[in-house]
Amino acid sequence: MKYIVGIDLGTSALKALLIGSDGTICAESSAAYPLYQEKAGFSEQDPEDWYQALGNVLQAIAQRPESKDIVGISFSGQMHSLVLLDQAGQIVRPAILWNDVRTTAECEQITKALGSRLLEITKNRALEGFTLPKLLWVRNNEPENWKRAVRFLLPKDYLGFRLTGQQQMEQSDAAGTLLLDLAQQQWSSEVLECLDLSASLCPPLVASTEQIGTILPELAAEWGLPEGISVFAGGADNACAALGAGILAEGSAMLSVGTSGVFLTATEHADHDYQGKLHLFAHAASERFYAMGVTLAAGYSLSWFKEQFAKEATYEELLADIGEIAPGAEGLLFAPYIVGERTPYPDSQIRGSFIGIDGRHTRSHFTKAVLEGITFSLRDSMELMKRYADAHFSEIISVGGGAKNEDWLQMQADIFNVPIRTLKSEQGPAVGAAMIAAVGAGLYATFEEAVAKFVVYANTYRPNPETVQKYQRIYMLYQEIYPATCALSHQLRK
Repeated sequence: MKYIVGIDLGTSALKALLIGSDGTICAESSAAYPLYQEKAGFSEQDPEDWYQALGNVLQAIAQRPESKDIVGISFSGQMHSLVLLDQAGQIVRPAILWNDVRTTAECEQITKALGSRLLEITKNRALEGFTLPKLLWVRNNEPENWKRAVRFLLPKDYLGFRLTGQQQMEQSDAAGTLLLDLAQQQWSSEVLECLDLSASLCPPLVASTEQIGTILPELAAEWGLPEGISVFAGGADNACAALGAGILAEGSAMLSVGTSGVFLTATEHADHDYQGKLHLFAHAASERFYAMGVTLAAGYSLSWFKEQFAKEATYEELLADIGEIAPGAEGLLFAPYIVGERTPYPDSQIRGSFIGIDGRHTRSHFTKAVLEGITFSLRDSMELMKRYADAHFSEIISVGGGAKNEDWLQMQADIFNVPIRTLKSEQGPAVGAAMIAAVGAGLYATFEEAVAKFVVYANTYRPNPETVQKYQRIYMLYQEIYPATCALSHQLRK
């Protein structure tokens, strides 16, 4: 049997999976690295830490007897984070991460310079998380570093460079830079010229399954791997997560609850006009795209609530009796805007709220309201897809924290009024990265073939018509929270 390695470069750790061509996971290894936050709003990492973590996990994988039959390696990586290189390929400064929010002034600069053209070209608004504002911030604030910079890469593409010596950027990740003409799948000369940026800063663009080289012989020898292993470009973490959940065609969606929450669906069209209310990116599967909405504090709302009000309880204990409480938590609503919001309200000043607190409410009512509020917020993204792209959904694949409790899964089915499915083995973007390597290496001709082997579904939760009707009424009330509290939140922030 042939084997591939899928690598996921996350914000807190790098994970590698060794997977057989039949989809069986044979081994996994991970290595953590630090996050540097020297000022409020700053978030940085040292790309050298990523590289050291990569060496550690590949050395561990190399100890397995299957490693002699590895034919391909590929990557998933955190999106948007800026890696600047000098003429010699050396790191100019620490990487500015996706969750760094220092670039508000640069976002205003971009919006003023390009106006509606930015949305028309890139299909996304200028937000602090994207890569382009980070480039401008370095130019505006660190002129010496800017003079040295000749090329920018994204995190997984930097690891590809270190493995092979070749610099390039893969399409699904490039779509998150605010520099890609999404429809044409090429760097936008208009955006570059308008902001006086050299096209030479941008690396060559490649498809996810394109072979970018082989592992450098000296690295293979150092880590104990066979020589000549092919390295494939990989994909952005959300694109790889979609692959790992089997989201390739219209009609299916992925609901992911981590610290933030994501509602994502595939599409064959790059011309949907979401008016900036949703993100639209290139998929790792060629000639496909995905639309995505983000709740900034999805799982974080639950972990915050637990930390503040149920610190000694386990999550299982906290959620144990939510199924006994009727939909709507007996008149209690929660808006999960505790760190601002992204979709459908790009509002950094809005804050969360409990509405309808009654003396009868117990901790269990509040817990139920938190879960309902998180799920309502993610439904907002689905409703935008219906409104602007006439999307229809036959199933939603639930992953992350929201897939760990059966009562919450049934709640999702009832709130979305769509069957919810779970995965038998949830390994996230690393599986998507492995699938890219499998297709790139020719083990499978298409991603559809790879999904049939790699993605195994577990349980299905179907909507209860009576509960669906109850949640529809409650959701309509939930939608009134933002307009009713927006001005008050903004005043309080002052």
